[in-house]
Amino acid sequence: MKRENILLGHGSGGKLSHDLIDKLFMKYFDNEILASQGDSSILEVGSQTLSFTTDSFVVSPIFFPNGNIGNLAIAGTVNDLAVSGAKPLYLSAGFILEEGFSLSELEIIVKTMAEDAKKAGVKIVTGDTKVVERGHADKIFINTSGIGILAENRKGISSGEDIRVGDKIIINGAVGDHGMAVMAARNELKINSEIKSDCAPLNGLIDVAFEVTDKIKFMRDATRGGLSSVLTELFERKSFGVEIMEEAVPVHDNVSGMCELLGFDPFQVANEGKVVMVVDADAAEDVVAAMQKHKYGKEAAIIGEITGTHAGKGWIITSIGGKRVIDMLSGEQLPRIC
Repeated sequence: MKRENILLGHGSGGKLSHDLIDKLFMKYFDNEILASQGDSSILEVGSQTLSFTTDSFVVSPIFFPNGNIGNLAIAGTVNDLAVSGAKPLYLSAGFILEEGFSLSELEIIVKTMAEDAKKAGVKIVTGDTKVVERGHADKIFINTSGIGILAENRKGISSGEDIRVGDKIIINGAVGDHGMAVMAARNELKINSEIKSDCAPLNGLIDVAFEVTDKIKFMRDATRGGLSSVLTELFERKSFGVEIMEEAVPVHDNVSGMCELLGFDPFQVANEGKVVMVVDADAAEDVVAAMQKHKYGKEAAIIGEITGTHAGKGWIITSIGGKRVIDMLSGEQLPRIC
């Protein structure tokens, strides 16, 4: 069906987002670099290979358990660079502020960004500020761009060109925490066990994995659209398929309970501190063991594998032995989640 107007679902990271990119933006912007459609673009500049990314953050509310919009801006951009295999180095920070926004809240956000950038080992080196009239924005929007250097042996990670049948799929921890934390904060839900966002820069954790092996073949951070969207992007139009063991995917009880109550699928809920990796089977257990020693990888697990039995499709093997299709989010589940 032809749609005449933008819907909230076009920002979900699911099917509507992909349709908008493929049928509009790629129609006019298409080039050999953009065509890869990774979280970062890989650029050859002289003798250096650079990873370049940009992202915008419009989360509501701007403060939530274990984070704020500033944490998201740093972590989201650092992670997009890191999952391309790059070492993140420099960020930009652009602010769109609404007239009347609290200066004290802005200072908290900016301070948070500075602290997180330092922890991640990156520098904010340029920026911009615009102010719009009261009622023409929602307090604060942030745009960040990032640049990192990509080593020669990591160039194929964004495309997953070296993935083979039998490779294992790893995630560094429980899914759905960020989406449910924002949902609870937005609607002031009274829950017995507070759900906290998993927002975190993952470049240090990823470095730990690469210290174990050079057989990491693909990485993507599971943000909008959650784990399901990452897996769909992984196997879509490929010569291999994916099988995930539902019981192997970590999901915290409070997140699982809230998702069940609201009718959400935890696999489709946004995360801001989760990386999905495809790793050679021989190295997978060693990678998981190393990640579990890092503060952002304590719940790391092998959750599935690459299979040759159903090319271009993904299956979740359920806890009762059945199967269900892995599919990306259709429409909008949680608008303005990041």
